[in-house]
Amino acid sequence: MPLLATATPLAAALRGTRHLAKRTLATQAPHHSHYPVVPGALTARLRLRTGETFTGGSFGAPTAAMGETVFTTSLVGYPESMTDPSYLGQLLVFTQPLIGNYGVPQRTRDEFGLLRHFESEKIQCRGIVVSDYAQRYSHWNAVESLQEWCHRENVPAITGVDTRALVHILRGQGSTLGALSTGAVEQPVEWVDPNKANLVAQASTPSVRVFNPQGSVNIMLIDCGVKYNIIRSLCQLGARVTLVPWDHNIADSVSDVDGIFISNGPGSPTHCTKTIESLRWLFGTYDRPIFGICMGNQLMGLAAGLPAYKLRFGNRGHNQPAVDLTTGKCVITSQNHGYALDDSQMPRGWDRFFVNANDGSNEGIRHLEKPFRSVQFHPEAKGGPLDTAYLFAEFIDAVRAAKAEAAGSSVAAPPVSEAESSAASASA
Repeated sequence: MPLLATATPLAAALRGTRHLAKRTLATQAPHHSHYPVVPGALTARLRLRTGETFTGGSFGAPTAAMGETVFTTSLVGYPESMTDPSYLGQLLVFTQPLIGNYGVPQRTRDEFGLLRHFESEKIQCRGIVVSDYAQRYSHWNAVESLQEWCHRENVPAITGVDTRALVHILRGQGSTLGALSTGAVEQPVEWVDPNKANLVAQASTPSVRVFNPQGSVNIMLIDCGVKYNIIRSLCQLGARVTLVPWDHNIADSVSDVDGIFISNGPGSPTHCTKTIESLRWLFGTYDRPIFGICMGNQLMGLAAGLPAYKLRFGNRGHNQPAVDLTTGKCVITSQNHGYALDDSQMPRGWDRFFVNANDGSNEGIRHLEKPFRSVQFHPEAKGGPLDTAYLFAEFIDAVRAAKAEAAGSSVAAPPVSEAESSAASASA
């Protein structure tokens, strides 16, 4: 049974929060924030589909947005979180009270052509919600404020929200659709659930791209909404990375691939039927290493025969404990997902790899005979813990070993002379 189900005092407190929210809605009185609205700021509102309304000040673009309202417990790394494609279609609530104090870094690129301080080329979440926005920022690498960045990318942002009360509501009733708007008059909302769309198709690359072309092993990276640090981590270990779309025809291009990697991504994994079919085909025909992260874990699980389900409020942040079931070791991980695999009954030939120490949800699977593994968390976390970065090295080591073994078995035996053949016949 998940650990949260036994937390009776917490459950009671959450029920009380929901009752308070209903009373608030009944009296048409919005929640009041504990922090003052930025002087001169435009009024902003966050309205949940369940009726709760939070008012504050706008420090982002003067526009409106709708999405699934989710929260992250990360203490640092808002530039990385906001550009993580896994947050596509979501309104991101930061539980860290002070946001924006170190500004936004430069858009410098590394030796592989990847942005050093962001996980994609743009802000991916549809809006952000903070308790206290820092109007003045200070950092040696900052070139603009969070407000300027949001304005430039047309992303709304609200400050002055009691994020603690908001998170209590979300933990009680689960992740909920929200509408973030600016202006004195609240506009009517037509609710649209982003999870009903194939968000992976929106986040994936439209064409094949190659990084570190001189790498010693060729990794096919299936892009379901990849974070740049996944590509960087593979390249730094000496791999050539061939990034392909989520629905790429793998059967036509797998012959010269030394290993396959499936990335993270947004939304429900059930929309990715093409990827699931490709993975199912690979499981029966491919013998080299396959590794998946986050969405990649869910897609591998679905291909293996496991069902997936939506978590109540998801696991997001830099402090999620996961237990390696092969060693018993507990590691602290970075996570960002709203769905999980139901691993109560594992398919034949597969086993659980990691489990979440908080709620008991699946954190990874592995094949018992072939070199296929996946994890639900992010070993390549930026702004988060690096306890499990070794998994990238293990994957590349396995790829190199499999390539060397294949090369050794393909070396033709030296020709046998007539004298040697006659001698062998005589001895027989």
